[in-house]
Amino acid sequence: MQLKLIQQSLQEYREFLSSPAAHEHLYAWESQRIFQDHWNIEASDFGEMYDRSLDNSQTRRLWKRENYEPKSRMLELIALDADMVRRAFQDLFEETKSVENRASRFVFYCDDLLQTYKEKYPLSTENRHYHDDHYHMISLYLAFRFPAQYAIYDHEAFKMLLQKIGSTDIPKVADLGRFVKVMRTLYGFLHKEPKMVQLHQQRLHPKRHYLEESMLVMWDFCKFCAGV
Repeated sequence: MQLKLIQQSLQEYREFLSSPAAHEHLYAWESQRIFQDHWNIEASDFGEMYDRSLDNSQTRRLWKRENYEPKSRMLELIALDADMVRRAFQDLFEETKSVENRASRFVFYCDDLLQTYKEKYPLSTENRHYHDDHYHMISLYLAFRFPAQYAIYDHEAFKMLLQKIGSTDIPKVADLGRFVKVMRTLYGFLHKEPKMVQLHQQRLHPKRHYLEESMLVMWDFCKFCAGV
């Protein structure tokens, strides 16, 4: 990564924050607030809690698109074995372990549950749980649970960001560990610009969005740099 290109990209993002287009991705901050309000790992009805924790008044695109329904699939797995899913999330949110290992174990849990689901419902055509798809949903869970520590992973946008800031090592496959490190590094640069932080905060609605420190701004920055 080249410092000059990082600074140039941040300056472009600062100008973007004053434009109407800067409001396009704010739905993520609404969902982050909803998650913070409703998530309870000890909930007696884990499925109902999970369902309420992932919601939005404008769009479901973070967890429901064409041929992509990880929330619906997770609800099916919870109905199958809520205690195992609860353990999977407890393990994912155990911050004393590396994020790479936690993500891999979460996928293992989902794979195991999906296999059990297919055995119980042999006529079902469901053969994916979607949580191994470039770690998008896993990073979403982490970003919503620990707002100041994680951003949502968009693999293609991340690759384009790295190209824009001069990296010569572009990952061919999903690399959640590297993504987390790069986002935290760039977040440090962004927070050295008080005006940029102010412009970002001015976008947020106090009754709708999550207002505390949140690295979702790096997800937004990443998508801005990628032009998506």
